Amino acid sequence: MTDDSKDAPPPAAADRAAERAARQAANRAEREERRAARQAERAARKGSDKGRDQPQPAPQPGTPAKAAAPQLASSQVFNILLVGQGQRLGVQAVLFAASLRRNAPGWRGRLIVAEPRPEGAWAGSRTAMPEPVRRALADFGAEILPFTATCFGASYPHGNKIEALTLLPAGQPFVFFDSDTLVTGPLDRVGFDFSRPAASMRRSATWPEPPLYGPGYTQIWKSLYDRFGLDFASSLDPDQPDEHWERYLYFNAGWFFGADPQEFGRRFLDWAAQIRAEPGEALACQSLDPWLDQVTLPLVIHALGGGRPGPELAGLDGWATCHYRNLSLLYAREPEPVAGLIEDLAADPRIAPLLAEDEAAQRLIAEGEGRSRIRPMFDGENPPPTEKATRQRLRRAGLWFR
Repeated sequence: MTDDSKDAPPPAAADRAAERAARQAANRAEREERRAARQAERAARKGSDKGRDQPQPAPQPGTPAKAAAPQLASSQVFNILLVGQGQRLGVQAVLFAASLRRNAPGWRGRLIVAEPRPEGAWAGSRTAMPEPVRRALADFGAEILPFTATCFGASYPHGNKIEALTLLPAGQPFVFFDSDTLVTGPLDRVGFDFSRPAASMRRSATWPEPPLYGPGYTQIWKSLYDRFGLDFASSLDPDQPDEHWERYLYFNAGWFFGADPQEFGRRFLDWAAQIRAEPGEALACQSLDPWLDQVTLPLVIHALGGGRPGPELAGLDGWATCHYRNLSLLYAREPEPVAGLIEDLAADPRIAPLLAEDEAAQRLIAEGEGRSRIRPMFDGENPPPTEKATRQRLRRAGLWFR
């Protein structure tokens, strides 16, 4: 006689599985309710487009403040570059592409996902995106183009964004975005001036870290400008005091743009390689990993006549895009529309299967821990904690996922 009890899960495990399934069902229902409300709101907004000169309704209490997108669309056509590599970056690229098609339907241009070949500086590594990811990217109108990394590769993966610029057509304006970004508004209405390149200011005092007895910020940064024949004084923010980190041109490389990707990429690659090979005496005590791209980027932008982004670019890291970094940070610090967007995208039948084995997506989105646990941990904190403190708190709670 067969003992079927051998195959049955222990009562405690069965209870946990039932509880988990109930949580998932409840969260699905809640997400659908929120999704229906957002769809109704979007439909109402579309209906009001015929009377754009009429006063706009006041925001509901509790709604995060968010600058409105300009009403006039830009006539500029530009290409977008992302990096897609393996499962994780590939799925992030899918989420970007889906959010682009959803929230910037008026954008025109090519969406190019650069995929490093498993050769050159990536030799011996698995770099290809899985086939289901590739199909999803194609469904959302992305082009996958391969490139061979010759300089950085596995020794410095952030170098992908530098070497991938060679894929873009010369003389055509471009914007690079880190793959862990969502498009949250009409990107075509951002006031780009491609003759004056810029990059993200969503950064903190991560580099350099001047030693106690010097050299200080001025000596470190000036050594780099002098090395490449650039005017250091004109890069400074005179409103900031000497030796304060914000006085010096420093960006987050989560997005940057320019008029000619070939010229931009040539300088970026050449100068980054030189700095890594021979940092110089002023940089002797400084770490370049993972900061090399952010050390070099200000030099390239300054050399090409650019600088700090002005108010016309407020949509980036604002109403047009969100560089969320990962799901844990998204739920910890991003506004409600961004959380709602990622949940809507995760429910898309073209995307949901790609997240089935992703622990972060399953726990934070499907099981609702992003809303039930992470958001209450940080709700109402003003000022919000630093990213380092946020990560530490999430790790202690077992809610930090790579």
